[in-house]
Amino acid sequence: MSERQRLILSAAVRVIARDGVRGLRMEDLAAEAGVSTALIYYHFKNRAGLLHRTLEYVSERAGRYTDEAIAPGTDPRTHVELLLLHELQDTPAIRENSTAWGELRASATFDPVLREPVRTATAEWVGDISGLIDQAMIEGQVAPHVSPEGAAERLTSLVEGLSERWLSGTLMLDRAQSLLRDAIALELDRAPRR
Repeated sequence: MSERQRLILSAAVRVIARDGVRGLRMEDLAAEAGVSTALIYYHFKNRAGLLHRTLEYVSERAGRYTDEAIAPGTDPRTHVELLLLHELQDTPAIRENSTAWGELRASATFDPVLREPVRTATAEWVGDISGLIDQAMIEGQVAPHVSPEGAAERLTSLVEGLSERWLSGTLMLDRAQSLLRDAIALELDRAPRR
């Protein structure tokens, strides 16, 4: 990706986080990025192409900032906990990224162009968490009867919901983190259903 594309995508995340997907206007984005609208169309072809690439960029950014927070050699269970909890951190980058992700995800309800990219990004995140849970299970850090895929789906869904409540001010950050820690423990250590 060129530096210009990165500049435009970074500006798109800011605009979406601030104004929502429906509020994203190419002229406003061009002003935010300090480029011409023609350059945006040159790199992304149309609004759908820009939104698709912005969604990928948001996912890549989340992967970078969560990976940077985890030390090499961290055991798989702790890795799961840190990855999920790191989505609930009060830093400008995480707030902006999480807000933009929530806006893109919510807009997919009404915008068919966004549905497949949102589904793909979500599936990748669930797959990453599921793989770590599976690895933790192999190493005896997770109850042997836990479904990695089911646990990953429930936990990532919970992170999205807690993040939305935290970002909207309806839940304090420390409470969101506490609820997530409890859910991780319940999900990965729970007794089998009878």
